[in-house]
Amino acid sequence: MEELFFQYNPHWEGKSDISKFKQRKRVLDIVVRQLSNRQIIFLTGLRRIGKTTLMKMLIHHLISKEKVRPNNIFYFSMDNYLVHGKTLFELIKTYKQIHELKNDDFTYLFLDEITYQKDFEIQLKNLYDLGYYKIIASSSNASLFKSRKPFLTGRSTLTEVQALDYNEYLDFKEIKLSRADSHLHEKHFLDFLKTGGIPEYVLTADVAYIQDLVNDIIYKDIVAQHQLKNPTILQDFFLLLMERAGKQFSINKMASILGISTETAKRYLDYFTDTYLIYLVERYGKTNERLLSPKKIYAADLGIRNFFTGFRDIGALFENYVYLKIKSLKPRYLYQDRTEIDFVAGDMLIEVKYKNAEMNTKQQKLFEGFPAKKKVVVSKPGDIDELYST
Repeated sequence: MEELFFQYNPHWEGKSDISKFKQRKRVLDIVVRQLSNRQIIFLTGLRRIGKTTLMKMLIHHLISKEKVRPNNIFYFSMDNYLVHGKTLFELIKTYKQIHELKNDDFTYLFLDEITYQKDFEIQLKNLYDLGYYKIIASSSNASLFKSRKPFLTGRSTLTEVQALDYNEYLDFKEIKLSRADSHLHEKHFLDFLKTGGIPEYVLTADVAYIQDLVNDIIYKDIVAQHQLKNPTILQDFFLLLMERAGKQFSINKMASILGISTETAKRYLDYFTDTYLIYLVERYGKTNERLLSPKKIYAADLGIRNFFTGFRDIGALFENYVYLKIKSLKPRYLYQDRTEIDFVAGDMLIEVKYKNAEMNTKQQKLFEGFPAKKKVVVSKPGDIDELYST
């Protein structure tokens, strides 16, 4: 066990090398600001989206910037089968014995894929209540957080790590464009829309990586966890979801196509939202309109969508990207008199028209007549950055 602990914590021996990691400064800055409070920091998001790398960057920050002793920082991946059946308290006891730390020595705990730990929420609550720990934990499955949330209410914050946006994509590809070269943005942005924002895929362009990622989610996070007997139907369901990204969809129609019950289709939909592969957007309006109207669906990553559907319909891909950029604003789509405007987000009305494509007459009338303080037509990446900063 001691050897395993040292393998996970090379910083104990001054061997931690972060030069191989690409920084995501914006999300790193968000989490760094949370290190000074007592609350448990939960990092969530799609598998392989960069949660573990973010933890490594936080460990480096604590050592290099905050001057925390390396021995007072413990990282462990809870999905390691070698610790199956061991409690967090047992692991921490062994760790403190290795470094001869007292029980009340303040420690930073980095617990990757925490939901693999049985009764994790009770154990985290007990650790939190002791007051000796700052806990940073991650998970790729939202359903377990939902069911265990009462134990952690008031004791935690939640940060979702999303796919790279266009600016991060340029950073990862080490592309620097001066104002004189701004005309090259169009080509690079199209490349980005095709590739998406899964960090490793952006760096390697290995399509097998995307297939393996989705297979891991379907078979490890959904089929195995929920003990499903027919994964083929689940795969077909996912393909239908990708084909409908950016559109309203009918759960009844999808159930009919696959020959499954509506209840089963709803469960499958929940599985894919819980593993962060897709996002659902409600219709803007009164409660009954929100609950009863069809939802729109967006892919969590454009590269995943393109892998399964082909690189087509750039306007829909751009709309998907805009959604990912404004997701934190909790947008809804506007639909009146068989006419749709893409997003209502707070006091903003947003229509996405790539490269200044025109609204039809009905759209224009709805857009102009809707009572919003701010109305924006998004036609290029720079427009989204302005929205994101508001």
